[in-house]
Amino acid sequence: MFKKTCLLFLIVFIFTSVFVFGDPLSEQNNIAEELNNLWRRFLLSSNTETMVEILTNLGANGRGNRQIIDNLNNHLMGINLLFRSGADVNYTVVSACISAIMELGDSSSYPALFSVLYAGYPEVIASEAHGALEVIPGNLHQFLLNVIENNPSDEKFAAFRVGVDSIRLNISERGQLAERALEQALANTEENFDLSAMRYAAIRTLTQLRWTRANALAIRHYYRVQSDYIQGNISKERFIEAITCLGAVGNSDAALVLGLQLGLINARTERTGSFDPEITMALVQALGSIGFSAAFDHLLSVSNLSYPEDIQLAAREAVDRLKW
Repeated sequence: MFKKTCLLFLIVFIFTSVFVFGDPLSEQNNIAEELNNLWRRFLLSSNTETMVEILTNLGANGRGNRQIIDNLNNHLMGINLLFRSGADVNYTVVSACISAIMELGDSSSYPALFSVLYAGYPEVIASEAHGALEVIPGNLHQFLLNVIENNPSDEKFAAFRVGVDSIRLNISERGQLAERALEQALANTEENFDLSAMRYAAIRTLTQLRWTRANALAIRHYYRVQSDYIQGNISKERFIEAITCLGAVGNSDAALVLGLQLGLINARTERTGSFDPEITMALVQALGSIGFSAAFDHLLSVSNLSYPEDIQLAAREAVDRLKW
């Protein structure tokens, strides 16, 4: 009798709760259906104001709704493909779509937002997509690494720029992106504008971060740049960048490479009196930054040759920084 009474009380409680508070599952279904109706209205509409209003509503109320999130991601990807093919698109609607995706806050939107960045949109649209990537939770660092490893060259460079400019990624994550970008760029032996630009940009980032894990890659880059410079294919500034990078990230192996180059310059200076002051200064300063004692003889020789005072002073300072 007691069990029957308890069961009856439970049934009454459930029905009373549904009557008073409503059925949560039914309410969720109603909301989902309303969102689906909104999406259908959006697809049928050609009025910008109506479309923006619907997108705003979807962003505000569709969080966690897988179908709405997928619909918006696919729609933005489709618009981007049309735009890249040369078709005209409604920038206002694109902007509203980005805003709605940002409000939904799902990391599955990373590819759609990222595709905005290399589609060629005006800067204001690209900035909105970049801002959305910055605030949507998820492993943005891993996403960008995957793009740099697997995607076409223009997308690799775009992913690198996103990572380097990100205030969300820490120094370690940015260093890893720059290292991977340099590795990918060096793996390419054919002329490619995006990969070349990414390689030089990665070198500057690694130098700034003093990312010592990239020592071997920086040496490979140095030799490639040295060859290109000798053949007259690149500017002297690129060669100096490569030297400076070795000074910032290099170990004893890098010091041997730079020491050999300084030794060759010393020999030529002694023989002909001809040298490039900017390259010579960069080599001396880089060797001082690394501090490897094997560079002592090359640095000491600078004092005995007809170098300007500023180079000789830099050589003495570099000697003082050597580790014994």
